[in-house]
Amino acid sequence: MSAVLVIGAGGMLGRAWMQLLAARGLEARAADLPTLDLADDASVAAHVVPGLRAVINCAAYTDVDGAEADEATATAINGDAVARLVARCDAVGAPLVHYSTDYVFDGHASAPYATDRPCDPLNAYGRSKRVGEVALLASSGPHLLIRTSWLYAPWGKNFVVTIAQLARSRPELKVVDDQRGRPTSAEHLAWLSLELLERGQRGTFHGTDGGECTWFDFASAIAAAVAPECVVKPCSSAEFPRPAARPAYSVLDLSRTEAVLGPMPDWRDNLAAVLERL
Repeated sequence: MSAVLVIGAGGMLGRAWMQLLAARGLEARAADLPTLDLADDASVAAHVVPGLRAVINCAAYTDVDGAEADEATATAINGDAVARLVARCDAVGAPLVHYSTDYVFDGHASAPYATDRPCDPLNAYGRSKRVGEVALLASSGPHLLIRTSWLYAPWGKNFVVTIAQLARSRPELKVVDDQRGRPTSAEHLAWLSLELLERGQRGTFHGTDGGECTWFDFASAIAAAVAPECVVKPCSSAEFPRPAARPAYSVLDLSRTEAVLGPMPDWRDNLAAVLERL
């Protein structure tokens, strides 16, 4: 049985993929810096070899605020490196699963963003991710582009881990209540990605937990579970100015994904499963 190459295997989503593949009894090859350098053609060619079952790209530049000051670096990683990876996967006939973000949209909608909604990123990070999308969508290869949002896991640096730690150490937290989206368990995202891949699906999909909430709602649920005595209060984005603009509304439409896999589990259920293992 041919192997699945997981790029960025040490990251939050990559770790979820490695655990899932092990549980399924599928051969996995982990690839990370410095062994694999997506900026180097020879390095990419040495890892993306003929006969792979699939290539999963979990590597990305994810510093949203940092991208405002260094968009060139963000684009090199989220755009140019993806184009290089797409070209190599096409050359060897390997299916590629690549991840993008809700930030490729403008954030001004009032209904969930469909997969074919025109993109209009509102910050440098979103623009860098859109460059990678365009490179993948220009290919005729058997690829999957999966947009996601608000990723979390029992491990790594993410909102759930941070809020759980803060709730246990502080009597009160203030969290923005004017940004609405969909949380995503990394383990759930890896599962739905593999399901789409194994069922022969190709093209653009959205992958998140079910339901929607604000960051305040999300934080309130986390705190209630780990430190009920901590009071979580809502606030506006203006009270916590950041270098990069954030979307007020970034709910991704899941209808195409759910037509294949059925209803996505609610974010509260996936969150509970993760909190049990923090």
